[in-house]
Amino acid sequence: MQQPWNWLSELMTRHYTVRKYKDEPIPEETLHQMIRAAQHAASSNFLQAYSIVHVTDVQMKQEIAELSKNPQQILTAPVFLLFCADLKRLEYACQKHGTPIRHDTVESLLVAVVDTALVAQNLALAAESMGYGICYIGGVRNNPAEISRLVNLPDKTFPLFGMTIGVPDEQHEVKPRLMLEAVLHENRYDETKYPELLDQYDDVMARYYNQRSANRKQTNWTETVAAYFSEERRLHMRDFLASKGFLLR
Repeated sequence: MQQPWNWLSELMTRHYTVRKYKDEPIPEETLHQMIRAAQHAASSNFLQAYSIVHVTDVQMKQEIAELSKNPQQILTAPVFLLFCADLKRLEYACQKHGTPIRHDTVESLLVAVVDTALVAQNLALAAESMGYGICYIGGVRNNPAEISRLVNLPDKTFPLFGMTIGVPDEQHEVKPRLMLEAVLHENRYDETKYPELLDQYDDVMARYYNQRSANRKQTNWTETVAAYFSEERRLHMRDFLASKGFLLR
């Protein structure tokens, strides 16, 4: 049966990143309600291969803000969460049954990363449904070893990204997403449509960047993509993951 467009679909299409928050705290029980709801995300084999570190210590927040190169987002937010891909808890589960954990595979890494991303997106939706704003902080991967030591992450566990949550102190227009035809394929992947669709999307994004209320600039989507991939980024991550026990067979 066809279902009507509802409030959740509308909420999802209104998402924008919040980088500055009002000085209003989030009650601990409210945060815990969000996290409990987020825990109902799908999980591969129900492993729930993630942990969330709620950083409340002011000095620690300042250090993470500096290490991640995201001071405004982190320091103005009443809540900062560090999302960690986590196989350590699963090692303890295996030990209960005398089973060595065979985690050192690409598949195990992907399972932990996907589980972490799914629970985080669930939490983002829960927060936005309650009137809060969020910002993902991928910058924690700028200095993952230092941040891991700061929050005492063991082996088989690593910081994937952070998230700030709070009452927005700014409003932004919603960025236009790629048209459906660019991301949806039927039966077979069709790359022949990309040149035309990317030209169309560049026009849309050029107008958006030029007309939005803040941080206007003269560019388009493919230019930003080309700039991103014109250099190799965070090459330290391979050695860092190996140091945490992910040699990736």
